[in-house]
Amino acid sequence: MPATIAAIASCLGPAARRFDIDVLDSCDSTNAVLLARAEAGAPSGSVVITREQTAGRGRRGRHWIASPGDSLAFSLLWRFAPGTAPAGLSLAVGLAVAHAMARVPGGTQGAGTGNTALKWPNDILKDGRKLGGILIELVPGAPHAAVIGIGLNLHLPGAMTAELRDASAALCEPGVTADENALYAILLGELLTVLEAFATAGFAPMRDEWMARNAYADAGVNLRTDFGAPRTGICRGVDVDGALLFEADGRIERILSGEVSLRPA
Repeated sequence: MPATIAAIASCLGPAARRFDIDVLDSCDSTNAVLLARAEAGAPSGSVVITREQTAGRGRRGRHWIASPGDSLAFSLLWRFAPGTAPAGLSLAVGLAVAHAMARVPGGTQGAGTGNTALKWPNDILKDGRKLGGILIELVPGAPHAAVIGIGLNLHLPGAMTAELRDASAALCEPGVTADENALYAILLGELLTVLEAFATAGFAPMRDEWMARNAYADAGVNLRTDFGAPRTGICRGVDVDGALLFEADGRIERILSGEVSLRPA
């Protein structure tokens, strides 16, 4: 069932008052649309959902395919109190998505959806393959305001290359039609809970749960950057600020998000 404002609000119940939802047939990028609205004064809780995203992007400029009926693609604006540090926000959002996946009705999800794992700093994995991703961008001139972009595969789009398809997962089994309104409501409800907690105490109280969902806990990984050769080490999780703890040559380093990615060694 395609998303509509009224149906999502109905599924949200009283929590709908916390959001200002807009559903678009198509746009270039929900993050780009919402960043422009944020700079024009859009309130916290503004949401842009699109059925088709023509220039969606992930971290490091990667293209994110979002076609009608195959993807959930949306962005949420959240304004924290001035002075709030966003350290660890992408990890907190990942936990909210994992909580939402655990609530997806059994008739919609494929086997193993409850086995949701998180890959630092922004990937959602199902059975070891990428189910979705998170892109957080701070509003220019307002570093305490964040646009949180989330993309999840409902089905694997036909436009995917074979290589991408082998590394990707989908929420629905082939031929299953999802109730997008219920899914968006579940995601927004879990985001509301996690963001309110983050605003109060930051990422630190969530660290233990994130560590329990760490896809590469104590595993060998390749650390890749745009500015040097890949490095091999061990993923030791994250610290209370959400920085990666990367062990190499017997020494643990803190790696901040930036233009960095992890791959299995």
